[in-house]
Amino acid sequence: IFLPEINDGEGHPSSSHQTLKGTSKWATSLENLLEDPEGVKRFREFLKKEFSEENVLFWLACEEFKKTQGKKQMQEKAKEIYMTFLSSKASSQVNVEGQSRLSETILETPHPLMFQKLQDQIFNLMKYDSYSRFLKSDIFLNHKKSEEQEENSPEAQTAAKRASRIYNT
Repeated sequence: IFLPEINDGEGHPSSSHQTLKGTSKWATSLENLLEDPEGVKRFREFLKKEFSEENVLFWLACEEFKKTQGKKQMQEKAKEIYMTFLSSKASSQVNVEGQSRLSETILETPHPLMFQKLQDQIFNLMKYDSYSRFLKSDIFLNHKKSEEQEENSPEAQTAAKRASRIYNT
């Protein structure tokens, strides 16, 4: 018997992990968490409490920077990233190796991957440090609980299940 391949909306073979949503998906990898706007919001909330929100903000700024077109825009964005996260006077300074050797001269010839090494460092810092704590945090666990309650809400259940729940209280 020939079974057609099941594809997602974009023609990629669908796999089970694509059906995961919300906290289940966030828990599979930091990459999945960072792809979900709600996940980013919750992770930022957590990092703010840990006084390390600048890490995810820097990572997001670098992702945005890679999409920047035009030398002038790249120079402006690169300078913004440098001044916000990397300069010694930065308001939200991230802690990356080789930072002391960074100077504004790199901003004169910007290219999409100019921050890649630093972004990777921050990603690994988050992945092996704050991400695992995030998965144990109240912010994550409460969000997970509210998701589970929504899934088990009366609208999501059959009348029979509802009836048995009402009579078994």
